[in-house]
Amino acid sequence: MAGIGIVGAGVAGLHLGLQLRQHDVDVTIYSDRTIEQLSGGRLPNSVAHHHTTVARERLLGVDHWDADEYFYFGHHHYLGLPEPLSFPGFFSAPSRALDYRIYLPRLLEDFVERGGNLRIRPVDPADVTELSERHDLVVVASGRGSLSAMFPRRAGKSPYDSPQRKLCAGLYEGIAHSEPRGVTMSISPGNGELLEIPLFSFAGHVTALLFENIPGGDTEILAETRYDDDPAGFEKLVLEKTRRHHPRTFERIDPARFRLTGPLDLLQGGVLPSVREDYTRLPNGKYVVALGDAHVVVDPVVGQGANCASYSAWELGQTILEDRGFDERFCRKVALRRENVVHATADWTNLMVRTPPAPHLLRMLGAMSANQAVADTFTDNFAHPDRQWDILATPERVQHFLARHGMAG
Repeated sequence: MAGIGIVGAGVAGLHLGLQLRQHDVDVTIYSDRTIEQLSGGRLPNSVAHHHTTVARERLLGVDHWDADEYFYFGHHHYLGLPEPLSFPGFFSAPSRALDYRIYLPRLLEDFVERGGNLRIRPVDPADVTELSERHDLVVVASGRGSLSAMFPRRAGKSPYDSPQRKLCAGLYEGIAHSEPRGVTMSISPGNGELLEIPLFSFAGHVTALLFENIPGGDTEILAETRYDDDPAGFEKLVLEKTRRHHPRTFERIDPARFRLTGPLDLLQGGVLPSVREDYTRLPNGKYVVALGDAHVVVDPVVGQGANCASYSAWELGQTILEDRGFDERFCRKVALRRENVVHATADWTNLMVRTPPAPHLLRMLGAMSANQAVADTFTDNFAHPDRQWDILATPERVQHFLARHGMAG
């Protein structure tokens, strides 16, 4: 067996595998879960794919979800200040959010139908050397277990030693979509954020509520309360915290119809943001490349994890198609090729979860409320994290950007 071995059947591994199969490269994906198991189980996330990721899906031939039915078109911002601010921002092209229990199995079926090899087996770091003897290159695209520890954490790009938010993500019925259809990004200072996402799941078009709770804040209890102990009590708690802290979402809730779509449609926990080295050298002298969660983990506050993984997979795939050397020079080329966007994604996300927030980020948010072009640029840059970081990296960059929009004061 030769070709490329990919450990992990998440968005990164699948996008890479599908890209390589388009060019008749032999690919084997190793997954610890079957297609059926990927379809079941607990809600894995509440991710959205922005238009650059959707464009890659079209190139891969896996754009199975019609734009008119599944897309959304921008963000509705709410800042819960003493004098609240509420304003929209619009995309240049729409985004889409799908339950990964629907999305990943469909793409894995595509991969197998297109001649990809699927092996169902757990893989731990001790197995990776064995796999490297079977394949020309092994890519670790899963951070499950201890796999990510194969790649040292980069301290300069990983400023936090603990999760900065306690998360509570669930799928709900009884919430009317915003008009135009979009994500509501609501900020409750000192307590955290709520991302309200129109998402397609097994129950149809539902609403994902992702509460990003600051430890010690009033909404932290959402991440610590067990739904199974008292389902009605949990839903009542979600309603109360939404009413108190996120009124733009609450005003579209019908309390009589509001409910979690199912006991498995809730995810609670925390994410430790980390950027790891791009590759490592095995004891047998062969190199392994990190991808997806094995490479970069970001807090979901600005919905960049899956989009970053897809981008990184595409750049790795292009490098494989151009250079089959698979030595350290190859690995360095991969690292340089994806560095700007990947690092910008991590830096931007880390800025957004900083407590207290950076003054220049607050200045940017205030400017967005007063200038539609500024709000639209910020919103559209969710598909372009490198452009976003070009604006937000320093107070001077924010000042320069606002000056170009006639907001120098």
